[in-house]
Amino acid sequence: MSVTQKLYQKAKTVIPGGTQLLSKRPEMFMPNYWPAYYQKAKGCQIWDLDGNKYIDMSYMGIGANVLGYADPDVNQAVKKVIDNGSMSTLNAQEEVKLAELLIKMHPWAEMVRFARSGGEAMALAVRIARAYSGKDKVLFCGYHGWHDWYLAANLADDAALDGHLLPGLEPNGVPRALKGSAIPFHYNDLIEFQTMLKLHLKDIGAIVMEPIRTKYPDENFLTVIRKAASEHNIPFIFDEVSSGFRIANGGAHLKLGVNPDIAVFSKALGNGFPIAAIIGKKKIMQAAQTTFISSTMWTERIGPTAAIATIQKYKKEKVAKHLQTIGKLVQKGWALKAKKNNLPIKVSGIYPLSHFDFDHKQPLVMKTLFTQLMLEEGFLASTVFYASFAHKEEHVEKYLAAVERSYKKIAEIYDKNQPEKYLKGPICHSGFARLA
Repeated sequence: MSVTQKLYQKAKTVIPGGTQLLSKRPEMFMPNYWPAYYQKAKGCQIWDLDGNKYIDMSYMGIGANVLGYADPDVNQAVKKVIDNGSMSTLNAQEEVKLAELLIKMHPWAEMVRFARSGGEAMALAVRIARAYSGKDKVLFCGYHGWHDWYLAANLADDAALDGHLLPGLEPNGVPRALKGSAIPFHYNDLIEFQTMLKLHLKDIGAIVMEPIRTKYPDENFLTVIRKAASEHNIPFIFDEVSSGFRIANGGAHLKLGVNPDIAVFSKALGNGFPIAAIIGKKKIMQAAQTTFISSTMWTERIGPTAAIATIQKYKKEKVAKHLQTIGKLVQKGWALKAKKNNLPIKVSGIYPLSHFDFDHKQPLVMKTLFTQLMLEEGFLASTVFYASFAHKEEHVEKYLAAVERSYKKIAEIYDKNQPEKYLKGPICHSGFARLA
């Protein structure tokens, strides 16, 4: 057994689940073979504990490293503040500069609060919205993290049905008293939104959604929701934890032409350093003063410093445009290579956040086999590709050549019985399903 696999086996005995993030568990990719740990990451390359080098054509830090791993400009800024003290009894001046920078990028926003991760920032935004509105229920679509306000959506009238709305997200430990406080609707379904709004109107304290994720909004979808929120004085929150800075320098909503009352950023904001921002209109953000929202580590200096350096490089290098170009090359490559090998797949997602799925009765077997074959080619790869500035056309060219070879082998066994016998180990896990 490799050094990497031995360490992961040990981890599962001392860490519940083995990792801190569901999306980083090796079982989500290729159980017993996916390299769980790294010793070095630079650009779009990763070295595991056994000295194997891979080109990362998968999640790039689960979407956090948009500039690439260990970006020299961001690292230089961070190292400077580490040497000058990353924490003290006094406040970090960088948080004021970052707040002003975010407000300048989003002229509709007037105030900013900071956190250090996307999930907690969304919880903070919902708390502020509820404090402002004085109402408890949240009307939402999409994925918004692990906190109680969101997982309450999976509390059913019958406890045996818990977890069926968003499969894979178990609500154990969430107070059953929260049942009915999170009301779902599906993306691009205005009829469902309007039905839920009318049914729960007197109790809705916030409307929460991702402005864009796997597809663009239908015409008028966002504007109708914006209008309804304004008419009923309900805070409208955009979760830009995943979408932010990928199709625009700032929130994706800047391209879509609809402004929320609050927007939340994390992931891409600090290029891998922990930072999250909640920006919003002053009249709503001031409600933070009427409740208790406070944390020591939200005042450290590294996160804001990394964010400032990251945003400056996004602007200078026109990173959002690069992500579109690279993502488009990958999506077109997937489709062309699959067609050439008569392999039925479905390509989806916006270009910076690309996905494909195998049209097969055992899609997880095909997904695991693809990962297995690509590991042998020297790539960290699954059915997802998050573009980064570190990905250049030469990386895509090498990757797609390996994809074609892998597709060819998969096509040869596509219609055979028991395709799982071609796997070196178990089938990958399915994870959780999003509310589309």
